[in-house]
Amino acid sequence: MTPTLRGVRPNIVQSIRAFRVSDLQKAAHAAGQHFLYANLGNAQTKQDVLDLIAQQFTFPQHFGKNFDALYDCMTDPLHKSGPQPGFVIVLEQIPANAKFDKEAREQLLDIFRDAADYWGDRKIPFRCFYSFL
Repeated sequence: MTPTLRGVRPNIVQSIRAFRVSDLQKAAHAAGQHFLYANLGNAQTKQDVLDLIAQQFTFPQHFGKNFDALYDCMTDPLHKSGPQPGFVIVLEQIPANAKFDKEAREQLLDIFRDAADYWGDRKIPFRCFYSFL
């Protein structure tokens, strides 16, 4: 049986609790949507988090490695590249330490919330699932 995203709002950022990464990947594939995955378990700082996301999402070399550049990479260039089928994104093991504190975690998730709103305005599903280390 193919996993489904039915019952998950089309534009949301939420905890991965009830889902397995492999099921989300299969569901994205079945829906014909992009699947982006970043394991952030080895990150300690904001720069580490941005470096890992850029590497695992295969951002261009010129990625600015700041939160504004992250938002830009998740929205405008993709929109300009043509019609998009939707996105399923997993941010696994976001660090929770003194160098990447609650404020930094919320800023990171806010980028993805803003991206979900951006794609929602364009009627494109954008689902982001996350877990903390």
